[in-house]
Amino acid sequence: MKVKVISRSTDEFTRERSNDLQRVFRNFDPSLRTQEKAVEYVRALNAAKMDKIFARPFVGAMDGHIDSVSCMAKNPNHLKGIFSGSMDGDIRLWDIASRRTICQFPGHQGAVRGLTASTDGRILVSCGTDCTVRLWNVPLATGMESDDLSDNSAKQLAVYVWKNAFWAVDHQCDGNLFATAGAQVEIWDHNRSQPVNSFEWGKDTVISVRFNPGEPNVLAISASDRSIAIYDLRMSSPTTKTKTNSISWNPMEPMNFTAFLLLEILDYVWWGLTVLLLHDIVIGCSAFLLAFWHANEDCNCYSYDARKLDEAKCVHKDHVSAVMDIDYSPTGREFVTGSYDRTITIFQYNGGHSREIYHTKRMQRVFCVKFSCDGSYVISGSDDTNLRLWKANASEQLGVLLPREPKNHEYREAVKNHYKHLPEVKRIVR
Repeated sequence: MKVKVISRSTDEFTRERSNDLQRVFRNFDPSLRTQEKAVEYVRALNAAKMDKIFARPFVGAMDGHIDSVSCMAKNPNHLKGIFSGSMDGDIRLWDIASRRTICQFPGHQGAVRGLTASTDGRILVSCGTDCTVRLWNVPLATGMESDDLSDNSAKQLAVYVWKNAFWAVDHQCDGNLFATAGAQVEIWDHNRSQPVNSFEWGKDTVISVRFNPGEPNVLAISASDRSIAIYDLRMSSPTTKTKTNSISWNPMEPMNFTAFLLLEILDYVWWGLTVLLLHDIVIGCSAFLLAFWHANEDCNCYSYDARKLDEAKCVHKDHVSAVMDIDYSPTGREFVTGSYDRTITIFQYNGGHSREIYHTKRMQRVFCVKFSCDGSYVISGSDDTNLRLWKANASEQLGVLLPREPKNHEYREAVKNHYKHLPEVKRIVR
């Protein structure tokens, strides 16, 4: 007869130090733990309550601009770097960790309307209402770690003067091309002073342009006549066209993109500029999300299935005014929106209601929002000249964690998601 015995190594349950916790081996047989579901339900309630108690999303503000922050761009080469441009022509590179300016890029004589960085993070492309496109040499990432930034000053590589103002710019994901939006769409090369290609659809101003992250030769543009066109650089005409106003591709599902639909034009006089109400569309592979925020009506977002357009598949609610900018998280499962109603909202890509709504008393109309490169933080730029840093997860604990703390957080999140359909847990979470 064979007898199997339990054998454990002494290293598994022997404490290294006298003040260490004694490891306990537990038997998870449900017949021996009859109250396990009740205990887990209470733990789920406590986890939901603790998320609300410890929700401190605001990390800090980055001040330095003297005019409204109009656009931002992430630095693909450095996790902590982000670029910002303001209405007075000032461009800055920020270190998110220390929340300070690394260097400035002086040169624009008008409002900076678009910023983008090359894939390697070495070149910054900016455009504005002064009819110029400027290429900048980005300081090395090592300069962010030092206090002496005298050798990391911004160097202007090239200036392209054009006949029309620019409203947006985006760099090709893999290559030396970048596209600008204005009276028409121009395709530029780093090594040439004239556009290598030009696209035009109608006579209205193009206000947004985005390259597809999965296919470098495909880009989508939107114009002020509520139209969107998808171009292939290998063709001379648009691939398709629909009505929209601003675009953001899903980084994990390149066939999906998010854009703002202009359903109604309402004029806001703001320092001599006419601000248009922007709205939102999310288009998916088998379904597309038609989302719009209206300042005077129901302020809802509507999700439609492309195979059945006679009724909404999902309604997304929470904004009460125009949405000005949107950006996907690196995972593609969430997107953040900045609105004219002075709030920042984080949505699940398929969620009916927002997961989080951030706002402060001093924050004014939000013009641009970005997820950090690791998806842990959200950066917003607003009319009050400040950039603000927020946690993507409002109750996330910052700083160095003990080895047991991440496991504890994962367990609490697991039990909360397991019982999230129950009324009491759902009420606390909402």
